Formats: sequence, structure tokens, C-alpha cells
Amino acid sequence: MTEKTAIALTYDGQQAPTLSAKGDDELAEAILAIAREHEVPIYENAELVRLLARMELGDQIPEALYLTLAEIIAFAWQLKGKVPVGFVDQEPQERDITPP
Repeated sequence: MTEKTAIALTYDGQQAPTLSAKGDDELAEAILAIAREHEVPIYENAELVRLLARMELGDQIPEALYLTLAEIIAFAWQLKGKVPVGFVDQEPQERDITPP
């Protein structure tokens, strides 16, 4: 059986996003259920989850992931019909997010 891992980030629009929840298996399912219940968009990326799951709760995401997370947050906003003033839609670019 494959282990399921989930993380949740909190973003206030001022500071870098912070890790607000993480868990495996049953806890991962609970995190996802709460996200669905509150209509929070769910983004699946196993490598990104592995990187973020190494962090401690309350830690801000590392600067190396700012652009990646900014694109995900922008996508989530678009799903909810929210778009920043002056935003120009572009195709996401693929990049290696693994640490050096």
C-alpha cells in the first residue's frame, strides 16, 4: 500500500506561506477532507509535498520555492475567480524544484 502524505499552507498575502498542517495516511486524509469541506483547492505534486513535509509546523516556505508556490497560489485564486489587478495569464513553466 502506498503511503499518502498531505500538507497545508497558510498564506496571509504579506509574509511567505507557512506550513500549517502535515500528515501521513489517516491524518493526510483528514487534512484533505477539511480542505474539501472548506472548498480549498487541492494541488497534487508528490515532490513538492516531500520537500515541504521536511519543514516544521509554522515554518515559512524556503525562498527557493517562492516562485513555485506563487504560481500555485495564483492558480488557486483563478479557480475561485480571483485575479490580481494587472495579472497576465501565462503558461506555467516546468522547472526542477529539488534542492541542490
